[in-house]
Amino acid sequence: MSAHKQMMATALAGLLVLGMTGTAHAANNEKCFGIAAAGKNDCASKMGAHSCAGQSTRDNDPAEWKYVEKGTCSSLGGKTM
Repeated sequence: MSAHKQMMATALAGLLVLGMTGTAHAANNEKCFGIAAAGKNDCASKMGAHSCAGQSTRDNDPAEWKYVEKGTCSSLGGKTM
C-alpha cells in the first residue's frame, strides 16, 4: 500500500472512532463539574483557563468536568451546570 493510501486510511479510521465516541458520550453521559482530580478532566475548563483534557491543576475544581453516567453526578458530589 502506498504511503498516501496508508495515511488516508489511518485518517478515515480516526474520524470514524471519533464519531462513535462522541455519540456514546452524548447518549449515556453528562458533564459533571467539580469532581475531576488534577490532570484528569475530560476537556476544556468552563472558565477558559485551558482548552484540553488532562490540564486541570486542582482536585475538584468547580470549573473542571468529567463525563459520568447520566443521573450519577450529584451522588458523586458534582453539579451538571
